[in-house]
Amino acid sequence: MQKIWQEAEALQTELVERRRDLHRHPETGWTEFRTASIVIKELQALGYEVYMGDDALVEEEMMGLPVTEVLEQAMVRAVSEGADADLVEKMRGGKTGVVGVMKFSRPGKIVAFRFDMDCNDVEECDTADHRPLESGFQSLHAKEMHACGHDGHASIGLTTAKILMELKEHLHGTLKIIFQPAEEGVRGAKSICESGFLDDVDYIFAAHIMPRVKDYDLYFGMNESFATTKLDVIYHGVSTHAAESPQFGKNALLSAANCIINLHSIPRNSDGQTRVNVGTVHAGTGRNVVPDTAKLEIEVRGVTTELNRYMEIYARDIINACALMHDTVVEIKQMGKAFALNCDEDFMNQIRNICVKEMPDLKLPPENLNPLGGSDDFSYMMEYVQVHGGKATYMKLLTDITASPHNTSFNFNEEVLNKGPRIMASIAYTLLK
Repeated sequence: MQKIWQEAEALQTELVERRRDLHRHPETGWTEFRTASIVIKELQALGYEVYMGDDALVEEEMMGLPVTEVLEQAMVRAVSEGADADLVEKMRGGKTGVVGVMKFSRPGKIVAFRFDMDCNDVEECDTADHRPLESGFQSLHAKEMHACGHDGHASIGLTTAKILMELKEHLHGTLKIIFQPAEEGVRGAKSICESGFLDDVDYIFAAHIMPRVKDYDLYFGMNESFATTKLDVIYHGVSTHAAESPQFGKNALLSAANCIINLHSIPRNSDGQTRVNVGTVHAGTGRNVVPDTAKLEIEVRGVTTELNRYMEIYARDIINACALMHDTVVEIKQMGKAFALNCDEDFMNQIRNICVKEMPDLKLPPENLNPLGGSDDFSYMMEYVQVHGGKATYMKLLTDITASPHNTSFNFNEEVLNKGPRIMASIAYTLLK
């Protein structure tokens, strides 16, 4: 364990520089060509067996893909900003997932952990006291910003990979390090699950940088997370002159409007918390034209997977009924989905014991679980491993932050970049030694 501490300390400057570089070059879900290129080259240099592109994920399970033009533009931009052109080409179509595998010389457990890489569709603030701006590492990309700490996650992942490689002579079994695209919108994990990388995993865990609670450094698991389903709803009608021949039109916007009202009228459920939100509406071409198309971007959530299913079934019924009301045709596209997180208590206790024994400087809470209050599609990986007989948990790396996640002023205290690799490497080392 002393070696882990020493390596983490020695790599601190490099880790901070990596995080700041990724913060300057944010990439939204399925466009992480530059970030993935950096990850691939780093893992290859360390000696990992690296899987990318079609070898890392299943194309049919990729949810919420941007249009081809956006993906092509992102590829060009990534290369112009230093990405390896050959690697970017292998990821064409948004196939930006990366998996690094190290098989050690002696048999043992199979351990995996996940680090997400994508940014948010957020314009970074430009106030003088914003640390990234003040220190010169603010986003270079309009309406793209690492406002959720994934730049820190990817950097922690690479440093953890490097530390464990230094210890490979002491380890047994197999290590799998997953760098996941498109966590925002809960779109990317399922495609990696279906690739088969998790079929034989004994332990999987992930961690997220989150606001500090009291004076603690780490929570070992999440509860009260939301399962969620993200849907695009497109109503197709018939346009016509709104005064001369309205009877010949089929008003897609009326279907959408009734849908909005009725979605927010779904009955509450006594089994627990539920959510519904219509986030965007796009419809119509002019005030005197009956709208022939209307698009809604919506989400439903439930504090359990069952409650989310209740909300989704109800929502789909409403969506279809509102098409019938105005004789329109509706198209429903699933753009993302996640289950509620279900952490294994015995695995959380095992991690607690590792932290107490090996990292006595950490300030740990008396309880294992803390509410997440949101969603993360790591839940797909968690459930996949658990169904196959493995253990899983999702942790919070706590630190001081300047604004809530997804806020334009978000930034985190970089001291967590020192603790993150120590925690992740120590857990993996103990499970694999």
